[in-house]
Amino acid sequence: MCAKGLYLLTVLSGLAASGVLQVGGIRIYTSGDLEAVNGTDIRMKCTFQTTAPINPSALTVSWTFRPLSHGREESVFHYQQKPYPPIEGTFRKKVVWAGDVMGRDASIIIRQVKFTYNGTYICQVKNPPDVHGTVGEIRLRVVTTASFSELLMLALAIGGGITGVVVLLVIIVSCRRCKRRRQRREGNEEAPRKERKDPTACHPSRAVHLYLSQTSIEIDSSDGMISDPSTPDSSSSEEDERSSDDDGGDDSD
Repeated sequence: MCAKGLYLLTVLSGLAASGVLQVGGIRIYTSGDLEAVNGTDIRMKCTFQTTAPINPSALTVSWTFRPLSHGREESVFHYQQKPYPPIEGTFRKKVVWAGDVMGRDASIIIRQVKFTYNGTYICQVKNPPDVHGTVGEIRLRVVTTASFSELLMLALAIGGGITGVVVLLVIIVSCRRCKRRRQRREGNEEAPRKERKDPTACHPSRAVHLYLSQTSIEIDSSDGMISDPSTPDSSSSEEDERSSDDDGGDDSD
């Protein structure tokens, strides 16, 4: 008998080690401690992990409330295939389903919290055959005004959002300016440059024609050489002037 028991234990240990036989429980995760201002809504976050495949028709979520005075626990919410809010008691018409069982989320929202809501909220999830495991607890404290830390976090969140919007606007404006400058630069480079004409200049062919018309060229037929243009001899002109003067004197006599 001892040998058979030892053999059976060895087989079970091997199956568990190989993953054929899985032993484990469902795990619940909550935020722990929460603080809410009187008259506001609060989200009670609860997520879970299970080793078994999720069966939407068999999975159940239960929320219960235990007051600070250690009084009787009260049902807050129940879910199985669809939400079942409480129809009587302290939380009647005060609880809304905010979870997604396929996303492993079993959260709820409590609206318009009151000071009587101070206490511990217990979240329990069962996904057969995974029905054993820990439960999640959230300790809620309802206050008159938000604490300094919450106000600081709110201010930082608002300031960060405004800063992000300003930075985004600056980037957009800068990009638009750069684009306009690039377009203007490209337009200036592509525009044809008009050449400025000098009114005193003329075409080279016309300039040669004018030069030839102003210069007389003589060609010696004997040797075919080009000679300089003929210019009147100053000595002959002087003699002609003298002879004309002498002729004029004789006529006067």
